[in-house]
Amino acid sequence: MTSPTPSSFELLPGAGDSPVILHVPHAARRIPADVRAGILLDDGALERELDHIVDAYTDRIAEGAARRAGVTPWRFVNRLSRLVVDPERFPDDREEMLAAGMGAVYTRTTHRGALRGAGFDPEPLLERYFRPYARAMTDAVTGRLAATGRAVIIDVHSYPSVRLPYELHGDGARPAVCLGTDSFHTPPALLDAAREAFAGIGGTGLDSPFSGTYVPLRYHGSEPRVSALMVEIRRDTYMSEPGGPAGAGLSRLASALADLVDALTR
Repeated sequence: MTSPTPSSFELLPGAGDSPVILHVPHAARRIPADVRAGILLDDGALERELDHIVDAYTDRIAEGAARRAGVTPWRFVNRLSRLVVDPERFPDDREEMLAAGMGAVYTRTTHRGALRGAGFDPEPLLERYFRPYARAMTDAVTGRLAATGRAVIIDVHSYPSVRLPYELHGDGARPAVCLGTDSFHTPPALLDAAREAFAGIGGTGLDSPFSGTYVPLRYHGSEPRVSALMVEIRRDTYMSEPGGPAGAGLSRLASALADLVDALTR
């Protein structure tokens, strides 16, 4: 396979003195034709799967927050569907998500049906898309460290109001905004700032139904100047599910995210 096109992901520059990177990995629906050929679903079933799996409009929430923030944050945006590769998994992950067919390259759907055929080789997709993405995100964090002495990764996601079959830990609370944390990279001040910023959205919860954060492996567990938080927004707070139009909640969420960015920049 050839190298990825520049449009497979995009780093949108912010202010030189901003330490914040808004990371948007799952907002896109686009699947290149050669990758589409390896997916077993027909066109209708694929569109329904995308309705369920895409973190719809999170790129617009991040864009709105960047416009509203006093100091413009940086944005790292995946321009391809997570059905191509999921940049937040690990390619050698031997844990539960891989076992569920939702590793770095998915082989199962949200409803646990077959997405790719038996014997599918993920390596070409990892080489073409996953590794360049990881290197570019690492470089983005390195750039913020060099420029400001710290980096703050805010992972912008969304999740459905009703548990999908692929969710392995979806039987807990489903708050308006779930805050995913990491014991090393999520300091109390970051968590407090997020709770305050999203207080008016409908309530926040911690690590349910999703937990953890995204930090490039070069810095994970070893660089305290890199902090991170996952923001999982319940979709019924801003859109019609599944895959429907956005509503007024989108603007409120962009403003709340901008408040968080401003607090972290200060």
